[in-house]
Amino acid sequence: MVVTNFDVSKATAQIPILPDLQSPKLGIHDSDKTIVNDSIYLDGRRLFQIADTRANLPQRLENIQQAVDTISQNYFQTPDAKLKVQIDHAANGSPIIRVNGNYLMTVTKEDANITQEDPESLAEKLKQLLLQKLPQAKQERKTEFLIYQGKIAGAAVLGMIVISWGMYRWQCRSRNSVQPTPPTSPATKPITVQLNRQQNRHIQEAKRRLFQLGQAIIWGGGSFFILGLFPYTRSLQTAILRAAKIPLQVGIVLLLTYVAVRLTYALTDRFASALINSSTLLTPETTERLQLRVSTISGVTKSIATFALLVVGTLLTLTILGIDVIPLLAGASLVGVALSLASQSLIKDAINGFLIILEDQYALGDVINVGEVGGLVENLNLRMTQVRDAEGRLITIPNSEIKIVANLSSRWSRADLNIPVSYQTNIDKALELIEDIAFKMDLDPLWQEQIVETPKVLGVDNFGDRGLIIRVWIKTQPLKQWDVAREFRRRLKIAFDQAGVSIPLPQQAIWVNDAQLLKSQFDDKVN
Repeated sequence: MVVTNFDVSKATAQIPILPDLQSPKLGIHDSDKTIVNDSIYLDGRRLFQIADTRANLPQRLENIQQAVDTISQNYFQTPDAKLKVQIDHAANGSPIIRVNGNYLMTVTKEDANITQEDPESLAEKLKQLLLQKLPQAKQERKTEFLIYQGKIAGAAVLGMIVISWGMYRWQCRSRNSVQPTPPTSPATKPITVQLNRQQNRHIQEAKRRLFQLGQAIIWGGGSFFILGLFPYTRSLQTAILRAAKIPLQVGIVLLLTYVAVRLTYALTDRFASALINSSTLLTPETTERLQLRVSTISGVTKSIATFALLVVGTLLTLTILGIDVIPLLAGASLVGVALSLASQSLIKDAINGFLIILEDQYALGDVINVGEVGGLVENLNLRMTQVRDAEGRLITIPNSEIKIVANLSSRWSRADLNIPVSYQTNIDKALELIEDIAFKMDLDPLWQEQIVETPKVLGVDNFGDRGLIIRVWIKTQPLKQWDVAREFRRRLKIAFDQAGVSIPLPQQAIWVNDAQLLKSQFDDKVN
């Protein structure tokens, strides 16, 4: 069994608003003979330090602290009491300090080693310190001093109220001054508006948390300052600082980590919006594609930044808790090597995911086919790809499993139509009718934005069981091929009905060449 001791700081309140902190010099796995030190307090302020072995220090510390409390209370309760501090010597020559005839402590060599001086010099210094601090503490208990400190406390409360109200008004103005960014022109990209809204939301969230931190500092710090003004409450100030120091530091680290994550998100969205709006990088052919790529890279960047900030926040938290992170980092590196050997598939996922994003094989919003599955890409990171198929199922594919991918929406798409007409149809008339429908749809304002090029009627592509198959290609904007194909079929059906062109059903011609069977059937009919 290994017992670990953590060093917990002591608060001494030398200055009310910023107490002096002194920690016992405790080590890990020290023996009971190890010399450690701690502090003696008067009204929550550190008076002096003592040292002893770790086994004996707690009892000695308690005895001297009780002696200081008893001596000070007796001195404070007697208005005309004189303060007399004398130094005697024990049988072994060690100085003994007595206050008004009451034993306080014996100055040892270990005590003197704290200030690197001899016991006699330290005893004399402690005598002068007691002659200074005890009358000062008694003076602070007088009515005039308490009234003066009360005025300071009242002014502090008023200042806290004014500063808090001013910060609240500033927060309200900051929140009301941010409005959703409207499209400034018809050319404004919807994704730009979305990125601007996300950026504003992240900034407002970061500001809100910082305002909350500011309010907590105002009221917490002001209350802490007021507790240090009065001798009766300084011990409470010290106790609060002892109990809340580590949780307060951990809370601040967590809050600042959260704010840093939000600001990183806002910065990423701002950069993405500027990239999309850059006229030097965008052309009509690459606009939509760049938007998809920016969305994908933005999401991956946010994930990486969040992970990095969480790691930094965790290390800072461990440091505050007194845990040495250097051995942890060394151990983590060894564990990382072991895990890398055991999780090679994850490494492959990350490498292939990075190449997918770098090479722009597909992005968020694309429609892809991977093997026997396919659908709309809803999520993409370094580990896996998630697609939503036509039935609404969310399919997760590890990036290392993606070897061959078909992107149905990269830069542009195509509606590939196979139109059957009966063999009895005038083929030239049918081709002319199909071309006319395609030409009119290309000129339609409702569809010309979605159709990139004039539709191509390729001609008779096959002799099928349903008749002649005429093939038509219509180049469209990404993901618009299905909408265009549905509308084209609707218009073509109406035109075929008006022109009398039939769309045939599947048909087959059966030829029987068995002469014996035919003769038998003929004889049966004759008879």
